[in-house]
Amino acid sequence: MAARRIAKSTINWTALAERVPENQKPNFQVFKAKSDGYLRRVFSFPENPPKLDWAYYKERIAVAGMADNFQKQYEALKVPYPEDKVSKDIDALEKSVKSEISAFVAESNKRISEYEHEINRLKKLVPYDQMTLEEYRDAYPEKALDPINRPTFWPHLPEDQLGYKAADAVAEKDH
Repeated sequence: MAARRIAKSTINWTALAERVPENQKPNFQVFKAKSDGYLRRVFSFPENPPKLDWAYYKERIAVAGMADNFQKQYEALKVPYPEDKVSKDIDALEKSVKSEISAFVAESNKRISEYEHEINRLKKLVPYDQMTLEEYRDAYPEKALDPINRPTFWPHLPEDQLGYKAADAVAEKDH
């Protein structure tokens, strides 16, 4: 992979800042400052090593061949560009996250359609203050009083029924 000089930051900081939660804003600012500082340090150095006047050194150095040896070593020097070891992992992670996102969106759209169906059903109901007991039983069979199939004691509250156990008592028993 050939090394290339980055001309500017490729990060869209404003788009990224919009997605950062309020409680993480200070950490985000510290991260951005470190990134900007690193970018400034990189830009403070020249892209290529300085060109040397080897003829000047060959004239001034008394040891024969030393300047030629240094020139050969200087020109052979290549600073290795770091190998990209994480891009494929990031790409795989991005694909898996995209599939999770699309699954979440599909599930959310399904829930939205169910909720819209329920809203439409509720809008079609007679208002509660105008509803008879029979209409209430038809609309909410699980909540309506059913003295034949599910007889209850007056005042028909759950805590007044036989076999009722408080939720906190059940929780204590489970521990």
